Amino acid sequence: MFDRLRAWWQPPPAPAPSVQRWVVLDVESSGLRPRSDRLLAIAAIGVQMSPGRAAIDLGDSFEVVLRQPPATVADKPNILIHGIGLGAQRAGVDPVQALQAFQRFCAGAPLVAFHADFDRTLIERACLQHLGRRPKHAWLDLEPLAAVLHPQVKARSLDAWMAHFGITCAVRHQAAADTLATAELLLALWPAACRALPRPDFKAVAALAAQRRWLAAP
Repeated sequence: MFDRLRAWWQPPPAPAPSVQRWVVLDVESSGLRPRSDRLLAIAAIGVQMSPGRAAIDLGDSFEVVLRQPPATVADKPNILIHGIGLGAQRAGVDPVQALQAFQRFCAGAPLVAFHADFDRTLIERACLQHLGRRPKHAWLDLEPLAAVLHPQVKARSLDAWMAHFGITCAVRHQAAADTLATAELLLALWPAACRALPRPDFKAVAALAAQRRWLAAP
């Protein structure tokens, strides 16, 4: 769906001062344990955010499969979910190059994901292993943001929120398609965020999402 990583990729032009560039992302992994499983793929897309308006920039996208060790053992049930077979895993991009390219693509932008702790843990572990450092990004989790903005909706999963807003996904559990669906969810939530906040920048939106933890605390 997105163009494959290319060595000559250049960062997109900087947005206007009144517009913030946020990066929505999704990852695929070798399992469901982010503290021990391997990062297989990253897909990301830029979204132009401004008060009262948000727009997905399809030309500002990124996708890469990280090369896995030759001794990688097939996890057939997991491969059936994300569709990245052993051949594709072993033919992927060198992890150092892939993660450096991802960092260039992000260009310091805040990162957005659904159930972001999963994506964040996998990316930070991979960067620490291959680059010797953890990336320093601000993160926003759309799950608590959606719950704060629409408390009447009992959705919890990405599928349930997609159904609520009528968002379709070409191929679920495929990083590029899930990223686009997550970006569409961000756009669907944005009008309510703008109504709730006098200045809906990233810091204010992240603080609004954090209310979910405060409200849930005993």
